[in-house]
Amino acid sequence: MLKISLKHFRITTTMRLTVLSLIFFGLSACGGLPGKMDETKGLSAAQLYDESKDDLRSGNYEGAIKKLEKLEARYPFGTYAQQAQLDIPYIYYKQGDHTQALAAIERFIKLHPKHENIDYLFYLRGLVNFNDRINLLQSLTKQDMSERDPRAAREAFDAFKALAIRFPDSKYTPDALLRMKYLVNVMAQYDVHVAKYYYRRGAYLASANRAQSAIKEYPDAPAIEEALFVLYKSYDKMNLMELRDDAKRVFTKNFPNSRFTEVKKEDKSWWQLW
Repeated sequence: MLKISLKHFRITTTMRLTVLSLIFFGLSACGGLPGKMDETKGLSAAQLYDESKDDLRSGNYEGAIKKLEKLEARYPFGTYAQQAQLDIPYIYYKQGDHTQALAAIERFIKLHPKHENIDYLFYLRGLVNFNDRINLLQSLTKQDMSERDPRAAREAFDAFKALAIRFPDSKYTPDALLRMKYLVNVMAQYDVHVAKYYYRRGAYLASANRAQSAIKEYPDAPAIEEALFVLYKSYDKMNLMELRDDAKRVFTKNFPNSRFTEVKKEDKSWWQLW
């Protein structure tokens, strides 16, 4: 009985050593050992920041972010840490990760509400949303606009508006104001497309209401020309003659040479003109 027990003990020990050896070599192969060398170990805050800039210039956005995160973790109270927090949102933006960019922007604004470059963060917040697939005019043939949510356009407009109100003298404000004008027409055009969507399906009351909403909310937008035409056509379809004539009078007075009135019967439908 004693010999059997000793033999069993030797087999068990051998098996354990084999398993441990496999684990050890496996960790070595995948670089998972605790002693794996960190190439940035020992670098100063300035050196880490310079290396992140090199990565950014070469298009290595992931590497740049990792170095800035290490800088912030190792030197949390220096000026370089604040600069890292300021740069990270921009790098996420360049990388196309808009969610992370917005989160980093909000974090910086919360941590440093009186930072001398806080206006830049407001501007960047607008840019992130502005470029978040909001260019409706370039997508008209690719997607039914009634199915597209203009939320990013609204959020971009609100961000630029906040910049213009809080920092009217900022060097970023003139560009923000120009983008706001564009965004107003984007949002108005969205409402017009929804109105046309309803019109094509015979929902003339819904079409008139949506066109009217665009006219009231965005009275100076170029898209109002088409909104008035949709309103006039919708009232005509519902046989609301007095409202139709009022809409037509306003339309012809403001747009006497409108391209929408020149559509011939043999031409394609007026809502497909552009």
